[in-house]
Parts: sequence; structure tokens; C-alpha cells
Amino acid sequence: MTELTDTFLQESQELLEQMEEALLAIEEQGQDAELINSVFRSIHTIKGAAGIFGFAEIVGFTHPVETILDSARHGQRELDEELVGLLLQSRDHLQELTLASVGGSATADLVRKGDEILGKMTSVESWAEEPEADDETPLPEAEKQWLISLRFREDAFRNGIDAISFIRYLQQKGKVVDVLTLQHLIPDSADYDAESCYLGFDILFEGNASKQSLFNVFEFAADDCDICILPPANIEKDFVEQLSKMTSDHVDRLGDMLLSVGALTKHEIERCLGKQACSQDKLGEILVKDKAVTQTTVNAALAKQTENKNRISAESRLIRVDSEKLGRLINLVGEMVISNAAIRLRIEEDGLTQLNDAVTTAEQLVEDIRDTALQLRMVQIGDSFSRFRRVVRDVSKELGKRIELEITGGDTELDKTVVEKITDPLTHLVRNSLDHGIEMPKERLTNGKPETGSLVLNAYHDSGHVVIEIEDDGAGLDLAKIREKAITNGLVREDQELTEKEISQLIFSPGLSTKDVASNLSGRGVGMDVVRRNIEELRGSIDLTTEPGNGTKITIRLPLTLAIIDGFMVGASNERYVIPLAMVEECVEMDSNDWQVEDDQQYINLRGDVLPYIRLASFLDVPGEHQHERESLVVVRIGNERAGFVVDSLYGELQTVIKPLGKIFSNFNGISGSTVLGSGEVALILDVQGLVSSAHAQMTMH
Repeated sequence: MTELTDTFLQESQELLEQMEEALLAIEEQGQDAELINSVFRSIHTIKGAAGIFGFAEIVGFTHPVETILDSARHGQRELDEELVGLLLQSRDHLQELTLASVGGSATADLVRKGDEILGKMTSVESWAEEPEADDETPLPEAEKQWLISLRFREDAFRNGIDAISFIRYLQQKGKVVDVLTLQHLIPDSADYDAESCYLGFDILFEGNASKQSLFNVFEFAADDCDICILPPANIEKDFVEQLSKMTSDHVDRLGDMLLSVGALTKHEIERCLGKQACSQDKLGEILVKDKAVTQTTVNAALAKQTENKNRISAESRLIRVDSEKLGRLINLVGEMVISNAAIRLRIEEDGLTQLNDAVTTAEQLVEDIRDTALQLRMVQIGDSFSRFRRVVRDVSKELGKRIELEITGGDTELDKTVVEKITDPLTHLVRNSLDHGIEMPKERLTNGKPETGSLVLNAYHDSGHVVIEIEDDGAGLDLAKIREKAITNGLVREDQELTEKEISQLIFSPGLSTKDVASNLSGRGVGMDVVRRNIEELRGSIDLTTEPGNGTKITIRLPLTLAIIDGFMVGASNERYVIPLAMVEECVEMDSNDWQVEDDQQYINLRGDVLPYIRLASFLDVPGEHQHERESLVVVRIGNERAGFVVDSLYGELQTVIKPLGKIFSNFNGISGSTVLGSGEVALILDVQGLVSSAHAQMTMH
């Protein structure tokens, strides 16, 4: 696969996503000219690019779709719910067809599938193809009455101009409603010249014609007559509408734009450009003064010109970068961080204090480079959230439910690698909410709820993490049923007492489902445990709260990035560990009399609050001496939960380059990764979520 086809594939995917968003918006908001144009542009661009690469299957499929969309643009066909659904199917098929064409595997079956979709689209509603365009701009079928003003010059008769013959010829284009002959220019008998023309005419004309075609009637007399053609109000509105729909990859000149929609004739442009050469006025001002167009039409063209200029300017500020190149850049920045730490350590060991300022400056520069490099990979999570509009639409129709999706916090940024890996777990959770959570319309009405269910996706930053919430207003979880299933599956003992939170967390256990009948969406007990495992592999956590009858809320906490973080290094039994700095709340120095252990429950009274803690060395089973006369308590917080880690030493802040653990250590409790120190030693990164959960478990175990 070449670099060019890679680019085609990527751009096609973006255009198809834009197409899907626009179609879903049309289904929700109704007919909108700009949205329809957006869908048309996506298809048109893909067709053009596919033609360059010779992908005949794509061109063959997109051309009829483009024709259908073009008819919708001109009001000849309505994009109703059924047609929108078929266009969404065509979008999915086009994505499949694009992948197959680029890979050289577009099969006859795939082409046949596209033909079936096209057949359904053309049979949804009768429609007439737009006639091929000539020099005439199609106009609305409403009454068209033009005002044609003719002012013949004195030499018109001498040059063989017959004014009446032109008016007769005009009748072939439509209906001459009225002709007003202007005689005020006829001089007194003493100055009258029988060979001179002193006449003028104001003609009211009705017919389906463009401005250019009307001018063509009098073109022969253009040098001997001042011609002014004024459109009726309804046609001027059409000019403005056409200008708003114009698409271009560059900023068009004002005259060309007005000519392309039929608001000007070539003769009028040439005449006004000639006047502009001798004037300081802008072309738009001259056109209005000359009565070639109205100020309203000029304003519409100028607005479109500004819109194109702003769009092109915004696009020119962006550049496509391969994500793998960004990954390599961040890896190199990580090595710079490690090397800089090694230099700092060597300076301290050798007492080279004169180099402190230089190294401090280098450290600051490396930190700035690190932050900038990481920012390059940050993307807004709203793009991923928007994809669920389609999921909600399709699933709600399949299940016969009415569900409204609300998205907030879409501008929250997250590392692209994290976004890619969280999409599948989010999809599973959203489908579960739609299937398990939100009830059927009749059931909701019976329970005093609105017929339409609500699903909310929200995201926000919190203490160096991104929090994602999936909340529905459905039936909530049946805790009794979950407990019963858990006992049946041997996950808990029948006499075991569990809190509501502990019962709700059982939903993430393998093989547990409360669905009596499995569907193609959910109900087989496969997935929720995988969701939790995938999130924990991202060093994240998942929590669930439910209120029977009122809905369920799932909260996911994820690190902002998986590459480089600010850490806080501590020591326990001659080993060094790193805690993500954003989770550290405070450090407290304690002595041996401050700790309290009762019935194997470890906790401390910290300024009136009961705080569970764990001794890091003991918990991790690190060999060596664990007791010191004076120890330090590092208080950490994740979400609403706090706990303390008892350590022997505090080493302070540290830029931490995260290195993944090998598979042999993947299930190592309490550790989420590793980092290389300036000395070349390895320090382990603590799994704060897991350790905090363990500390709280000790408080409730007995």
C-alpha cells in the first residue's frame, strides 16, 4: 500500500465520518441546506479522489448516490427518515468498499451489495433528474417577472438597430407582460433629427429564463444600448441561496462568483471592470451603483468569500503527521529525560556545582519539549463520543426504543493512543445501557417516566486523569438478582455479607449476566470483565453506581497519557517506587506510636479522619528491614477515595518515562509499570488504584 493510497484511505474515513454526523443531524433536526451540502461534498470528494486512483467500483457506487443527493440539494427530493437510513447504509458500504479497493480485493459480491442499496434508494420515492445545465441557471417554478430597462443611444438607427424586433424576439423566451415606452428624451421639433433614436423602454417580462439568456436577446444591440436587467425578488433570493451553497478549494473572485450563479452577465462584468480601472471604488460598489446587482446579492457573495478564506486559512495551519512518527518523537523525548537525569546525578556526585544553572536550563527545555510533544498527540474525546450517535440510533431502532443521547465535555483532551484503546470498551458499555438499562416506551410510561430514555456521555479532567461517565435513566441494576447469579456461579458464598457497592461490582465478574435471554447485543456474560481488564491495562479504573428504577452511572478514570508523567519517588526497604504526582495529596512524617492496628485493620487518625494505609514494603513482599523509627505517610487520592502508603524515604518529584512491564509481570499486584532512573536503576511505578482498593478492603475485611 503506497503513501498516497494511505492518505486517500485516511481522508475517505474522515469524510465518511463527516457524512455520518451530517445525516444523523438531518434525522434529528430536519432538512438543512448546509447539512445536505456537507453530505454531498463528502460523496463528491471521495468520488473524485477514487477516480484519480482508478477505483472504478467506488466511482460506480458514489455517482448514483451523488445524483440523489444533488436532487435533494435542489429541493427535488426530501431526505426523509427512510432515505437517511439508506444513505447511512451506503456510508457503511462505501467504507467497506474503500478498504477493499485499496487492498485490491473488491469482490463481485461487494459490488452486488452496493447495487442492492442503490436499488432501494431509487425506489423509495419517485423523483426527476435535474436537466443537464447549459448557460441557463435553473430557477424556481414560481412566477418570474423581470424588469428589463433599455436606453438606446442616438446612433442606434444609423447602425441598423430595430428596437421593436428585439422586443418581438424576447417573446420567444417567455411572456412580455407590459412595455412602457419612454419619450421624455425626444427633443423639440427644432432639434429633432429623424435619423436619431430618442427612445427607451421598460419591459416587464415573465418566464423561466436566466439573466444571461435575457441579455443574449439584446446582445447584438449592446454597443448601441444601455441594458439593465433587474431580477424579481424571488430570483434574487435564489442567487443568495446558490451563493451560500457554493463550495470551492480556493477563494473565488467576486465577479466570477456572481457570474457562476447567474446574477451577472459577462457584459456587465466587463463594463464594471472597465469602470473600476478608472476609479478607486471596489468592484462590489460599482456593480451596485450600476444596478447590475443588488447590495443584498453582493453581501452574500462577500460573506461566502470571507467564509472560504477563513476555512482555507484554518486548513493551511494544519499538517498531517503519522502517529508512528509522533510515537518515535515521544520515545526520544523520554530518552532525553533519562539522559538529563543521569547528567544531574553525575553533577551532584562529582560536586560540579558550576554546571547547575546549565543543567537546570536544559531540564526546563526538556520538560517544555516533553509537554509540547505530548500535546501533539492530544485529541478531543468528543470525536469518539460523536460516533455513538449512530450506535444509539441503530440500536434504539432495532430494539424499538426511543433514546436521546446527550454529550457534554466533548472538548476534553486525551492522548490519542488512550482514545483508540478505550473506544471498544465504551461501545460495549453504551450498548449495555441501551439494551439492559433503558426500558421499552410502554414500560417507562407505566413507571411514570418520559417515553424517551436518556443516555448521557460526559468527560472532564480531574487530578491528572480524564473521567468518562456513562449515565442512563433506565431501570438500574437488580442487586438481588446479581447476588443470586453470583451465588449460582460460585462467585460468592450464600452466607457472605456484601454491601450494595460490592454487589454492583460483581457485574464485572466473568460469566455473570442478569439477562434471561441473550440477544445479539448483550446477555451472554461475556464483555464486562473484558471491559474492566482493558481499562485496567490502560492504568485506569472503572466504578459503577446504580439506583433501582432510576438508572445506572458508570465512571471510568484514565491517565491523560501513557508515555511520560510527573512522578513522586519514594523508598521502601532500599527499593525505589514512583507514584503519579497528580495523585499525591500530602506527605506526613510519623513515628512508631502513630500507627494503629486492630484486628488486622490498619488505619490512622489523620486530623480527625480515619485513613486506611498499607506498608508498601510489606504489601509488596520486599525483603529487608521494614521498620524504621520514623516513617513517612504519603496520602494519595483517586476519585473520592483516599489512602496512605507507609514508606521509609521521600526523594521528591521526578519526570517519569513510563516503560511497560513484561508479560511475566502483567499480574503483579500493586505495580503498573517501570521507569529508568538517571543512575541506570529501575524504579517501579505503583498502581495507585489497586493499592487504594487493597487498603480499603483491609478496613472492611473483618
